[in-house]
Amino acid sequence: MSIESHLNELVRRHQAIEEAIIAEESHPAADDTKVHELKVKKLHLKDEIEKLRQESMASAAH
Repeated sequence: MSIESHLNELVRRHQAIEEAIIAEESHPAADDTKVHELKVKKLHLKDEIEKLRQESMASAAH
């Protein structure tokens, strides 16, 4: 899997988690623990996306 396709998959998963957070928060009896877990997963994905983008830029510069 190329870095670009891996990056696209991570972005897709990040967006899916964002949608899941919005859906969970829209319920009157939203599960705060579930929302927190989703936000943590989303943050980890964001960090991984940023890391891959930095690596991609660094390798393109060389």
